[in-house]
Amino acid sequence: MKRSTMIAQACAAALVLLGGAAAAEDVSATARGARLYDKWWAENKAPEPTGNHPLYANEAGKYDGANSWRCKECHGWDLKGKDGAYAKGKHFTGIIGLTGAAGADPAAIATAMRGAHAYTEEMLSDADLADLALFVTAGQIDYAPMLADGKPNGDGAQGEIYFNTVCAGCHGKDGKKISTAPPLGAVAGNAVEMLHKVMNGQPGEAMPALRALDHQVAADIVAHLPTLPR
Repeated sequence: MKRSTMIAQACAAALVLLGGAAAAEDVSATARGARLYDKWWAENKAPEPTGNHPLYANEAGKYDGANSWRCKECHGWDLKGKDGAYAKGKHFTGIIGLTGAAGADPAAIATAMRGAHAYTEEMLSDADLADLALFVTAGQIDYAPMLADGKPNGDGAQGEIYFNTVCAGCHGKDGKKISTAPPLGAVAGNAVEMLHKVMNGQPGEAMPALRALDHQVAADIVAHLPTLPR
């Protein structure tokens, strides 16, 4: 069987309609795909990539090297690429987003990842590609209703309740308990990044993904995070 056929079958098996009747494994696979989108080598324990991604186009070079191999570095946390938050500033590359891929054939996404995007089997396995393609084609979330002028518009007081019961066990109520990471209050400024991580988890960590819950839960938690000490 041709590898392209195998990838297509893997993607087709993963792409069960995401809705009220979605199987648990489909939602968890989508969340894992989002974590691969964030930083795949932290999630799948592959070796950290070296050199620049062949399609990376940031002349400033601040986010080159391994960072240039992160999907989010070119396409953005909002998946809008040059038309979203990365339309200007230090992350600008001029690369298009992925919102147009919503509803697309996941096998086509997987093929592109193996082709021009140059991801080898040692970097991303066929199973990794299936999860990543599931996220891109069927798992995109519109964050716009959860934001107001780029800031979270959830209920911060309710978010504190969620945070203290769901998140504080690892992060501490002050967001400083994890000594190997910066305080949550210090990194809470990028609301879309925080929404992505609260919805899908942190790559390679035992952080719960709240994607399957009402999205307002994540919006409320993210509204609480900027109140935490830096």
